[in-house]
Amino acid sequence: MAIIEIIKQTIVITGFVLVMMLVIEYVNVFTGGTWQKKMLSNRWSQYFLAALLGASPGCLGAFAVVALYTHRMITLGAVVAAMVATAGDESFVMFAMFPRTAFLIHGVLFTVGLGTGVLIDICFKKHLSSQIGGCEGFELHREQQPLCVTRGNIVKQIKHCSPARGTMILGLALFLSALITGQIGDPEWDWIRVTLCVVSAAALFIVVTVPEHFLEEHLWDHVVMRHAPRIFLWTLGAMLVIQGATQQLHLETIIQQNTWTVLLVACLIGLIPESGPHMVFVVLYAQHAVPLSILLASSIVQDGHGMLPMLAHSRRAFLGIKLIAFIVGLAVGAAGLALGV
Repeated sequence: MAIIEIIKQTIVITGFVLVMMLVIEYVNVFTGGTWQKKMLSNRWSQYFLAALLGASPGCLGAFAVVALYTHRMITLGAVVAAMVATAGDESFVMFAMFPRTAFLIHGVLFTVGLGTGVLIDICFKKHLSSQIGGCEGFELHREQQPLCVTRGNIVKQIKHCSPARGTMILGLALFLSALITGQIGDPEWDWIRVTLCVVSAAALFIVVTVPEHFLEEHLWDHVVMRHAPRIFLWTLGAMLVIQGATQQLHLETIIQQNTWTVLLVACLIGLIPESGPHMVFVVLYAQHAVPLSILLASSIVQDGHGMLPMLAHSRRAFLGIKLIAFIVGLAVGAAGLALGV
């Protein structure tokens, strides 16, 4: 794969991740917190919705679950369900690189997370729970509804366009144009290309219409400035390193001869509370260098930034949940390898 093609693929992946995060951030704040009331209705709905939030791409769902736990609104098992089910920001990359398999992976993550959460609450009656002053990493601004679409409002915001809004409009317009003209992405008009265009157009609409405060705080500061550089650099770096290693070191042969060691390494790397390192195994799987079971194990153990608020709240709970995810990930990965998956 030529370097220019790697860069193009990195742009597509990063662009898809960002437009999805923009849309999810918008929906997350606009819905306010109605899902929280449903989550509190009974224990089983806690497990189900926590696992569903965890399996949703990105870290917002995981942040929300931790915030609810710190307020003693859900059980430890529900948090475990979310953290086992989540794959962090790498979920977006999976859907960009191999969407069909990504749906399967997230279905398995949801199921394993749900079962693990229920089992933990059955086995451990005393849950780690304490109260802190506020929710880390998840903030709802119910007084600032982002949906305010009128012709006058749109014209006013374009006339008084801030540098952040102007930069995002230009970037999204160029990205959408490149997708439509086939300069980047799949040259064929399949469902993946159509989805990319539709989501990108939705993100552009959101950027044009949302209030300035919402755009600056939620979209520009959180999504663009915080996530975009890291996602681009990790994706580009992983693809370049793996491409070079595959050509020069016969990486596929080395992995095939040391599959069980690679499984252990993948689970250990998954313990890092950071989005990025896991990207290596996503790219390796996309290039058919590692089996699905190793990517699945890594996805179970790692949780992106989702556990960082828990680290600030309770080191004991943080370590306990990480240990549970490590054991579950290692067990699922080992079972998959034994079955030849």
